[in-house]
Amino acid sequence: MRVDRLLQEKSPTLSFEFFPPKTDEGFASLYRTIEELKPLQPSYVSVTYGAGGSTRAKTVQLAGKIQTEIGINSLAHLTCVGHTRDEIGSVLAELAAGGVESILALRGDPPAGAATFTPTPGGFANANELVAYIAGHGKFAVGVAGYPEGHPTCLNRTRDLEHLRQKVDAGAQFVVTQLFFDNDDFFRWRDQAMTMGINVPVVAGIMPITNVAQIKRFVTMCGAKIPQSLLVKLESIETDAAAVAKAGVEHARAQCQGLIDAGASGLHFYTLNKSHATADICRQLSLPRRA
Repeated sequence: MRVDRLLQEKSPTLSFEFFPPKTDEGFASLYRTIEELKPLQPSYVSVTYGAGGSTRAKTVQLAGKIQTEIGINSLAHLTCVGHTRDEIGSVLAELAAGGVESILALRGDPPAGAATFTPTPGGFANANELVAYIAGHGKFAVGVAGYPEGHPTCLNRTRDLEHLRQKVDAGAQFVVTQLFFDNDDFFRWRDQAMTMGINVPVVAGIMPITNVAQIKRFVTMCGAKIPQSLLVKLESIETDAAAVAKAGVEHARAQCQGLIDAGASGLHFYTLNKSHATADICRQLSLPRRA
């Protein structure tokens, strides 16, 4: 089922994000992770797209396998980077042939070593152009990314929300947010988005913290912040991996329950292709009865 329809029928949705591994052993490990998470009855899972389309074939293959063989609704990421309009059309045809009905449309990051994004000749300059193309190309549900703390390259949050509104106006039917750790940031951003006419479902992006150095790298890249009290706690136990994982699960569980209780459209877990922390959190949540 398309993600837009899932968001209409099941609230909140529960979803997980995976990335295509580089090796056969990595794929075997990932399939075990998916099987371990399947009993949680995810509404859908998403599959990322490598820089410059570097995992194009693997993304199409994995998204199709999840959809048709594993039996979970699949959301495939698609970026503008390194592709012409015709190449994007070919990817869409491959995804449709694999049974994939939902796409997360992203501009994508500049190639390694590039300071700014440069459109591929014959391609798309930004995500809203890609959204419009997908929306007019076939019967896909189209989602886009949102940034509760602002995109790291954007001048201010109002301008960032104007960009989001352009993507929605171009045909996006739902939003999946970047990871965040403070629900107040999410609620302020969501309320402002609604006042600006952005009235599509917004799914909250959650990353369970399991490694302090790793999460510091992630927030540096994506522009998110770690609340001071949580950061102090994590740094005090940084050398104890089990204690860090426990604290990360406890924070994410409380964060998720607060989002559910406040009526968030869905929870989307950035799993890093691992199951344990995400599964622990989900099992502890009080979710409304889901069909």
